[in-house]
Amino acid sequence: MIERRPFNTLGGANHGWLNAKHHFSFANYYDPQRMNLGALRVWNDDEIAPGTGFPAHPHSDMEIITYVRKGAITHQDSLGNKGRTEAGDVQVMSAGTGIRHAEYNLGETPTTLFQIWIEPTRPGGAPSWGAKPFPKSDRSGKFVALASGFETDKEALPIRTDARVLGVTLKAGETAEYALGADRNGYLVPASGSITVNGVRIDARDGAAISQESNLQITAVDDAEIVLVDAA
Repeated sequence: MIERRPFNTLGGANHGWLNAKHHFSFANYYDPQRMNLGALRVWNDDEIAPGTGFPAHPHSDMEIITYVRKGAITHQDSLGNKGRTEAGDVQVMSAGTGIRHAEYNLGETPTTLFQIWIEPTRPGGAPSWGAKPFPKSDRSGKFVALASGFETDKEALPIRTDARVLGVTLKAGETAEYALGADRNGYLVPASGSITVNGVRIDARDGAAISQESNLQITAVDDAEIVLVDAA
């Protein structure tokens, strides 16, 4: 089953400095049909104005993955970590027993990103943060694990959950396949471009909530950049 969630049906709020769209219930947006998909709890599509960002605030017991689409985001946290994650790259924060962090767009142009929250397999644990570049050329035509709770995904950033976040770029007409498994949940969003997923058209920034589909066949209608979560 593939449920298309058109971009114009997403919840959200425009705070001036932040224009946020929510694929799942978040903050003041509540839809009982869009609470979660398995362990996947949040997928936000954020645009952050230059010179603004999120001041220090706390998190606990959540795996938070940030995929930067344009611009860059600068992270600073209560553990003393500080880093800048640029377009195409990924950062992961395992909130564990608790962490405070701030994220700012220190550039001169808007930053756009996906922020994805996945519930951990077990609560607690020491909080941590990490970031890594993922060149788009390395994931041309094939899915690459960007963040993963599976030891076999050795190049991915580690997360503490039975899930993985994957990326792929496709040229128009190209197809990539992914063995999801009928007992798994998938959520897919094209950061850019239009695609079909097992014959269902998904346009840029639309969501596709996927369940009971053993295999996914993704074909690009035009050049596309795609992010997929595979979760229990």
